[in-house]
Amino acid sequence: MTSVFNHVGLCVTDLDRSRRFYEELLGFAFQRELRPPDEPSTRLLRLPAPLGMTACYLERDGFVLELLHFAGDGAAALPRRERPVNEPGLTHISVSCDVADVCGRIADYGGEVLPETDIQLAVFVRDPDGQLIELLPMAYRDHIDGKR
Repeated sequence: MTSVFNHVGLCVTDLDRSRRFYEELLGFAFQRELRPPDEPSTRLLRLPAPLGMTACYLERDGFVLELLHFAGDGAAALPRRERPVNEPGLTHISVSCDVADVCGRIADYGGEVLPETDIQLAVFVRDPDGQLIELLPMAYRDHIDGKR
């Protein structure tokens, strides 16, 4: 049986703010935006109508991130809660970048640096909705790719 990776979905409360964060700060590129009808989406997502859903697809290095925004009364976003990384499920997104540059600008994009996590090789930050993102230096990516 053959399968291929498609995307990872991330619910956001402000689509424009999240697009700006991921595109301008982390280098993702816009792919496409969809506004699917409530039915069959309500059934697939197990949410009540009206959804008013927008799905915005961003890509970086072959990784596709789907930002999901719900404008309908039936699917109002739940309040954010802290999730420990040992709770089953997706824990974080990891991006190689100029860590000092991104950390220096993250507040301008609605995010937050978690300074207590800074171990010099990596640091965790939060996006505007609280999603954990691990920032690693480009040298880490180069090492994985075999470029020494």
